[in-house]
Amino acid sequence: MTVSTVVQLLKGAAVTQVVGVAARLGVPDALGPHPRSAAEIGAACGLPAAQAVRLLRAMADLGLCVEHDRGFTATEDGDLLRSDVDGSLHAYALLASHPTALEPLSRLEFSLRTGRAAFPEVFGRGVFEHFAADPELAALYHTAMGQPTRHIAESLPARYDFGRFSSVTDVGGGDGTLLITLLRHFPALRGLLFDTSTAIPQAARAVRRAGLADRCDTQAGDFFQAVPKGSDLLVLKWILHDWDDEAATRILANCRAALPAHGRVLIVDDVLPERGNPDQPRDPALKDLTMLVLYGGRERTRSEFERLCADAGLVVTEVVREDGVSLVEAAPV
Repeated sequence: MTVSTVVQLLKGAAVTQVVGVAARLGVPDALGPHPRSAAEIGAACGLPAAQAVRLLRAMADLGLCVEHDRGFTATEDGDLLRSDVDGSLHAYALLASHPTALEPLSRLEFSLRTGRAAFPEVFGRGVFEHFAADPELAALYHTAMGQPTRHIAESLPARYDFGRFSSVTDVGGGDGTLLITLLRHFPALRGLLFDTSTAIPQAARAVRRAGLADRCDTQAGDFFQAVPKGSDLLVLKWILHDWDDEAATRILANCRAALPAHGRVLIVDDVLPERGNPDQPRDPALKDLTMLVLYGGRERTRSEFERLCADAGLVVTEVVREDGVSLVEAAPV
C-alpha cells in the first residue's frame, strides 16, 4: 500500500459528506445529460455559483459528474443519487450522511474496547427506539434500506428457488421492497410482511401501490416475542447482523417455532470469510464494525451462522455467496 492510497482512505469522511450534501441539496436532480453551468445548478439548489462550482468539481473527482467547457453533466453513477429515477440511492445517501449514522462512528474506539454499541452513548437510546420517536427519520430509514434492497431483490430469483414454497413471510421486511419484488417474480406465491408498528403503514402503502394487496398481508409485531405462523419460507434480510448472538438466536428460535416441518429460513446477510484475505472485498468487514457501533451487532462467518442456527433448533443446509449477495438457508432439525 502506498502513501497516496492511505491518504485516500483517510478522506472517507469528506467523501461521505460530499455525496450526502449533494443529494440533500438536490444537485444530482439539477444535473442532466446536457451541460448546465455552475450558476444554473447553484440557483436550482440554493447555492452561490462560486460555492456550487467547488462542490461540483469535488463531485467530478468522485466520478459523479463531468465538467465541460459549457458546464457540468451527470454520470451514470451520479444519476443514482437522483430522487426521481428507478434504482435511486438518494435516500440511502441522506441516511449514510445523517448525524444518526456519522456521530456514533466517531465513537468506534469505545465500541471496540467495550463490545457495546456507541449509538446509545451518543443519543441516549438504541437505534430502533430513536427511530420510533421520530416518524420522519423512521420513514427515511425504511426508504433508505429499501433502495439497495431493490438491487439485491432483483438478483435473488436467479440464486434461490422461491417457486417451491407456497407462502413467504418477510420478517422485519421494512418498506416491503424485497417481498414485493419476490411476489412479482412468483405469481403463485403469497406473502406476509412482519415488522414493527412504525414500519407497517409505509409497507402497506407500498403493497397497495404495487397492486398486491390480494396476495400480501402486513402484520405488526415483535420478532423477539413471536413470529407469525402460516408460511413455509421465512426471510430475514439484514436482520441478524443488527443483533448480538443471544438476540439473534432468540429471533431464529422464534422463526423455528413458526415453521412447518418442511419449512425453511432464508438469511440474507453478508457471510464473512473464516480468515482475513487481501483478495476478499473489504466492505463486509467495514460493515461489521458499523453494525457494532450502531446496533451492537455483527457480521458472521459460515461457522458462526451454523452455531447460531444449531442453538435455535435449525441446521444450515446451503450457503450461497455470489456477486456480493450471501444467502444462508436453514431447516428445522
